[in-house]
Formats: sequence, structure tokens, C-alpha cells
Amino acid sequence: MKITVLDKATLGEDIDLSPIAMIASPDVYDITPPAEVVSRLSDSDVCVMNKVKLTADILSKLDRLSLICVAATGYDNVDTEYCKAHGIALCNVPGYSSESVSQLTLAMVLSASVNLRAYRESVASGRYTEGNVQNILTPVYHELCGKTWGIVGYGGIGRRVSDVARALGCKIKICKRTPVEGVDCVSLEELARTSDIISLHVPLNASTEKMINGDIIALMKDGVILVNVARGKVTDEQALADAVLSGKIGFLGCDVYSTEPMPADHPFYPIKDMQNVCLTPHMAWGAYEARNRCIEEIAKNIESFAIGEKRNRIV
Repeated sequence: MKITVLDKATLGEDIDLSPIAMIASPDVYDITPPAEVVSRLSDSDVCVMNKVKLTADILSKLDRLSLICVAATGYDNVDTEYCKAHGIALCNVPGYSSESVSQLTLAMVLSASVNLRAYRESVASGRYTEGNVQNILTPVYHELCGKTWGIVGYGGIGRRVSDVARALGCKIKICKRTPVEGVDCVSLEELARTSDIISLHVPLNASTEKMINGDIIALMKDGVILVNVARGKVTDEQALADAVLSGKIGFLGCDVYSTEPMPADHPFYPIKDMQNVCLTPHMAWGAYEARNRCIEEIAKNIESFAIGEKRNRIV
């Protein structure tokens, strides 16, 4: 079995690929440009990748490829219809990053709710030392207890975020495609109207692309805290930037972008240094423990495929 890892660098320099190497010694590339994907996979049975795009045109040139292992939960960078039509198995890794992503979501919301950046800078700049008052209490901040936290998407990550938010005393509203018992499931419009905090945890597909758009933003409370750790394209990024500039969105936290890395002409680039904006480089999923779980799960997916079993199969 020939295994090729196309973009190890996206998994971190410290990642250990030995669980995969125990199956078969892989060819490992740090980064694979689009023009080199076909040549690097031409004699491979298994492709392990994270961010590389596998389009129908690319896949049509890979007669030997039988299994694609995405080092992620999302797989919108793979043409699933082509895989289905041509018998190429596709596996993802669900659940491995729930703790990691929910932790960053919480960190962003906590930072926003207490204006942590501004208070830290009041000390770092010397303003606190030079003042004659024992404390600084501006900008004003508020407790999270009693606030309404709207969660869009209720998979593993959304559920974990709801656990944490509930522990902080927040009221929880959920927007998901299929309502479930025991939680307050509402429409996206109602969630937008009633939430003080909104976090996004949905996959990218035809029904979620730009679901957070100008019309939905207009329904939101003035000063809402909005965090996107899902996919960049589930929002209208220009509409978000405009809402930050107008003051409609009180705090924007974002870890994902429609183009990655974020280019200089991205709508968020002009707002990246604002006090009420926290932009991170698509790292929410990547706690050390989460990345190692991911590799271990990929190895198990490959082992299961090799003996004819289906594990974490999308196609």
C-alpha cells in the first residue's frame, strides 16, 4: 500500500506521523502546490491531506487512488460526487477537535465580554501606573451570566460550546436543521434577533454558504458578539466587516476565511487591528492533543479500509 501525505506543514511541525508509518512508510510533503498534486499521487493508493483541493479534474487523472483521508472533519475541498461515482473511498475525522475549537470559541467570547485587550493595554502602556486611581473600569464590561448565547450548528463542537456556555449561566438557543428534544431550537432569524452572543459551528455546503448575510446581521442586537469558527464562506465577509465598522457588531472573532491565508485585499484586512476584532489563523482545531488524535484516527481509518471495513466513511 502506497500512502502519500500532501500537506504535513498544515498539521504542525511537531506532529508525529508514526501511527500512519506503522501501516506503511508514507511519502511526506510539507506543502503540495495544485500543479504538483497529480504527479505526487500518481502511484498512490491512499492520499492523506488537510487543505489540498481534490477536484474532479485532478481525481480523474489518478487511476490508482482508492482512499482519501482528510485530516479534518470538514471535507468541502474534495469532490465527493466524483468519489462516489468512481469508487474512491473518502474518510474524515469527526469529533477530534471539539475540545480545541470550543476552547478558542470560549476564549474569544470571554475576551470580548471583559474587553481583555483594552484592559491589558491600559497596564502595558503605563496608563494605569501614571494614573491616580486604584482601578480602571472603562471600557465598561458585562457579565455573561444571564445573557443569551445563540449557537448555529449542534454537532460535536456546538454541543460542547453549549455545555460551557450553560456552565457560565447563559441561556442557550440552538439553530440546527433538525430540532432535538431538550434544547431551545429556533430559526436562524429568531436566534439573530434574541442572542447577545452568536457562535457558528456549521459545515460549509449549499445550504449554509453565506447564511450569515446582511439581512441576518440587520436582525441582530446592536453590539452583538459574533464568533465564526466554522468556515469563512458561511458568512458574507464584507457584510461582517461593514457591520463592525458601523458598530452593529460589537465584537467579531474569526478563525476561518473564504481564502486562506487571508489575503491583503480581504474584507477583514482593514479591520484586523481594531480593539473589538480578534482574527486568528485557522488554529482553533489545532491543540496538540487534537492534532495527535487526528493522526491516530486517520491511521485507524486506513487500517479499516485495508481489511474491507468502513470507518468514518463519507463515501
